[in-house]
Amino acid sequence: MLSVIVADDHPAMRAGVIALLAADGGIAVVGEASGGREAVALVADLAPDVALLDLRMPGMDGVAATAEIAAAHPATRVLILTTYDTDADIERAVEAGAVGYLLKDTTREQLVDAVRAASRGETVLAPKIAQKLVARMRRPAPAALTAREVDVLRAVADGLSNPEIGRRLVIAEATVKTHLLRIFAKLDVADRTHAVVKALELNLLPRP
Repeated sequence: MLSVIVADDHPAMRAGVIALLAADGGIAVVGEASGGREAVALVADLAPDVALLDLRMPGMDGVAATAEIAAAHPATRVLILTTYDTDADIERAVEAGAVGYLLKDTTREQLVDAVRAASRGETVLAPKIAQKLVARMRRPAPAALTAREVDVLRAVADGLSNPEIGRRLVIAEATVKTHLLRIFAKLDVADRTHAVVKALELNLLPRP
């Protein structure tokens, strides 16, 4: 059973998200918060698998809360759920340690899948966010991965989590996430599995 806390300063939105997650028999919402500082305290007390945070909350916002949780409680994965989709917001959240970034128009199935993926340390992006990154980072030349991106993707294909990839390649977990975002953008995909599949199809990744 995956344990999750939900932080959102809008009571109705928070209740709605909790109801969506509670409908899944494999997820237990163990706590809720109306702000970032309260969310950090809940993580310290409950050690949930995933912290689902709104981006903009009074007092301590989602980015600051993400940074504190990632630093002090790395076993808890942070997933951002927000209405904001600017490049700056996305980059700040990822750099702070979030493993995923979703928008509040996400379906229940997408939300549940994202929570499960986040609990495994996988990077997850809302389709609209992936599209924005593609539009921003795509180049006229055919997609080409750098040597380091190939190393990261090979590790993904081997089933490694972000922390495990960091240890294998001797790089920070935040750097792993940055490489993954660039890989997703270059390959026009939204998750790790499709990145590996497409890279194999394009012969960008050596076959096992």
